[in-house]
Amino acid sequence: MILVAVSGGSDSKGLLLALHEAISRCGFSAFSLSACTVDHALRPESADEAHAVAAFCTGKGIPHVIRRWQGEKPASGLQAAAREERYRLLAAAAEERGASCIVTAHTADDQAETIAMRQSRSQPEAPGLSGMAQAVLVDRCAWVLRPFLGLSRVDIRDYLTARGEGWFDDPSNSNSRFERVRVRGGLPADAMPAVDRMAAAGEARRRSSKRVAELLVSNAAVFEGLVARLDPALAATAGDPGCSRAIFSVAAVIGGRPYPPGRETAARISAFLASGNDGRMTAGRVVFDRRHSGLYLYREARGLPELVVQPGESALWDCRFLVSNRGPEPILVSAGAEKAELRARLIAAGLPEQVVKRAAKAAPGWSATGPGGDEPLAAALHLPSPGIESSIGLYDTFLPCFDLMMANSIAVLFGRDRYLAPPVHDVLTEKTAWA
Repeated sequence: MILVAVSGGSDSKGLLLALHEAISRCGFSAFSLSACTVDHALRPESADEAHAVAAFCTGKGIPHVIRRWQGEKPASGLQAAAREERYRLLAAAAEERGASCIVTAHTADDQAETIAMRQSRSQPEAPGLSGMAQAVLVDRCAWVLRPFLGLSRVDIRDYLTARGEGWFDDPSNSNSRFERVRVRGGLPADAMPAVDRMAAAGEARRRSSKRVAELLVSNAAVFEGLVARLDPALAATAGDPGCSRAIFSVAAVIGGRPYPPGRETAARISAFLASGNDGRMTAGRVVFDRRHSGLYLYREARGLPELVVQPGESALWDCRFLVSNRGPEPILVSAGAEKAELRARLIAAGLPEQVVKRAAKAAPGWSATGPGGDEPLAAALHLPSPGIESSIGLYDTFLPCFDLMMANSIAVLFGRDRYLAPPVHDVLTEKTAWA
């Protein structure tokens, strides 16, 4: 089953109709469709539009569900927050309905805007400049496919018009409050990337990911999810784009960040590494500790939070570790407790004693708490230890298919299972009927 994300706009309605025609008329009987409309509840008319989409789907015999974004909406970063919530709701709907994948109607127009926005704030060789991937894994559980990335919005609207179908126009698409709208207004008429150029950029990104994966396998080790040791040769060639991407990606995970360091921070780190001198510097919550035996990365011991995790629940601590409470009482997760056993294990693994001493200060520890969640209970309770798993902010929420090999190498380094493999999607990307 394919779950189609459909808002009622021209792009998503065209995608739904095209897939429906392909399945019902062109011999793709092995596939079935379901549709989901996410009502972001940002406009008074959005609920009526969602119900209109439901009625359209009913007329076509397509099962349809509506999911609504509940709760308060952020005053800033609204579009980014809406995007994350939309994908979260879509992934949940896909799981509920047993769909093997989700499809969205991003177009070549969207691709051009995305590339322009990334160019404005990225280094020239940044991997994100390849644009949106044709497939992306969301929340480690659902693959989202984008079969329309090679089509223009004009093509889709012509297709709908030829079939006598209308669509909704979201007024937020012309609201200059949003960066994408401002970028759209400044793009030249010929800005849409050609399909072959997108394919070439995607292949370049894939090759970069493969090289980084190989570099990490050969030159990196991670201990307890806390300390990364990189081969001195990798640090010495940090000016190479592949080597720097390997270093900065591991640093992002060690520091609990969803992105590698920004342009200015990356330049400072690269200058430090290029000097060839032993020493330490801190950037992006990570200590870069260069020694003769290697480059060691670990979380700086500042700004470490406390977190109460209720029985049977999981929560993210310091954006680095997912903690699952498997006991009957709340637990308090914090740093700074005595960790003699942990330090002994790290030293036995061959890490320098001073690196271990500093890194252990930022390790998660736990204790039982009282009903108020703030008073440690007696150790005699002997509660089961919580499950603790490294979080990979780079890829746990959104993993582009370009980077799957690299993401898997990072997951293995941090003691995690490999990511979910993508479904086969050649049928969707190459054989959707427009005639």
